[in-house]
Amino acid sequence: MILIQQSRKILMSLVLILVLTLTAACSGGRVAESNRTITPSAVGRDVTYAELERGNTPGGQNFGNWVVQTSKGLVTDAYVRDNNKLGVVISPQVSPNDVRPLANSLVQGFRKNFPNQDLKVLIYAPDKKLILTADYIAQTNQIKYS
Repeated sequence: MILIQQSRKILMSLVLILVLTLTAACSGGRVAESNRTITPSAVGRDVTYAELERGNTPGGQNFGNWVVQTSKGLVTDAYVRDNNKLGVVISPQVSPNDVRPLANSLVQGFRKNFPNQDLKVLIYAPDKKLILTADYIAQTNQIKYS
């Protein structure tokens, strides 16, 4: 069973690397800004600063670190909250046309690491303004973008 889980993680790593590599190769413009505002996340007082960097759970911390490390510079920061919300800050090299495919790729990796639940992926521009939200509904296996 552990072998299957490790194989699944390795496969997802390779898929995300491929998608991020293709995204980087095809990008040429800057991400357009949006008029949306950033909604700060609520964090309890007993959470240490190190946990705030990438996640408020060990699994979230590991996934957030993995996203930044494997993105090859496309994602400059990431955080996971409560194992169902992923926020990423993209770099200026990600073009507006590549934001939705990147969000889709992140949702797929996120749902494989945190299965059987509704998930939310928030994509922020380099200036930290929210530009896209992807909501994954586990019951229908669909992604809704806003």
